Amino acid sequence: MNTFCRPLKVLLVVIASLGAIAQAQSPSPIIVQAANSAATATSAKPAPTAADVQSTLDAIKLLEQIKAGNDEVLAKQKASLERLEELRDAADQLKIFAKRG
Repeated sequence: MNTFCRPLKVLLVVIASLGAIAQAQSPSPIIVQAANSAATATSAKPAPTAADVQSTLDAIKLLEQIKAGNDEVLAKQKASLERLEELRDAADQLKIFAKRG
């Protein structure tokens, strides 16, 4: 009886493992939107109104102001970086002269 139970247990473990693997690999369902519902949604765009155009122009002006401010900050940072590089070069020269003397 013992010789029969051991292969039976191994067979049951193999079957359970294969069942778990098969269940883990099953793909999830793919939901596709109907073609004619997308066509009706895109064709119903309203024409831009004067308020929309004005708000777009205001947004563009604001973005240009922000860009100008960013350019100023970048110019200041570039000047600071150049000054720091000059100070680093001067410090390196001082180290060289200190080692000689």
